[in-house]
Amino acid sequence: MHLSTHTWMRPEPLELTLKRATSLGYKSIELAGEPNRYSVNETAALLSKYNLTCWGAVTLMYGSRNLAAVDQAQRDNTISYMKNVVDLAAGLRGEIVTLVPCTVGKLQPSASSSDEWDWVVNGVREVALHASEKGIRIAIEPLNRFETYLITNTSQALQLVDTVNMPNVGVTFDTFHLNMEEPDLLAAIRMCGNKIFDVHLGDNNRLAPGDGSLDWPRIVKTLREVGYHGALAFESMPPIDRTPRGAFGSSQMKPEPWDVDPGTLQFLKDHASGVLREDYYSGMLARTAETILPLIE
Repeated sequence: MHLSTHTWMRPEPLELTLKRATSLGYKSIELAGEPNRYSVNETAALLSKYNLTCWGAVTLMYGSRNLAAVDQAQRDNTISYMKNVVDLAAGLRGEIVTLVPCTVGKLQPSASSSDEWDWVVNGVREVALHASEKGIRIAIEPLNRFETYLITNTSQALQLVDTVNMPNVGVTFDTFHLNMEEPDLLAAIRMCGNKIFDVHLGDNNRLAPGDGSLDWPRIVKTLREVGYHGALAFESMPPIDRTPRGAFGSSQMKPEPWDVDPGTLQFLKDHASGVLREDYYSGMLARTAETILPLIE
């Protein structure tokens, strides 16, 4: 196993992300799934400069992106978007794409459960077929019940994996989401077994590992027991303290206005966050490295 980091939690130049990551002992990145944001050639050159690799990418499901949409054109556009994310990962010699099937923050279905299930199965299968041609594995990520209504735990994710029935489809195990939804986090890891294709790191409170109550030595030990040897990708997104105690958010967030595209900004706000201060964000990555690296080195 090795330590990785996502790039979506703080909008900033990619070179700053990579420079910070390599200085703290990270070995790879999991790119935000925005293919238009990254030039493959330029990104590859930066990765080489900082001696990092691209582990993969994650779909960012905001706006109209939704495999369970009633509108066929909307589903088709979502599939096309996901294929482009696969192409981005493949172009950078990545291994996985984490796929969230539905729009984050959408908490009610728009059609019958059976119809939505069929649309998601068909959409994931089409993306996975494309990914198989590129040498990319697709990892379905369950989100907690406050961020989605469809695929919220490992049993549901594994049922989707089984129904899609392709060898390059597995599960992303996100410790933050699943500590909320699983009665036994370690048992859930064992149940997923070799179908864990990616792991996202956040403590029970979505702070950095070590700043909450999760038992990281036991989690890493159990991942090792089931044969997982991929990335452990930092993905903490702290709640913002907007009270006087937190200086009304200024101890964590940059002052507004923020120079961020509307889609990304809405995605951050939907996570009850904003554009984090660089020193605060760097501290979370350092805390994660401090907690996780001794367990995997």
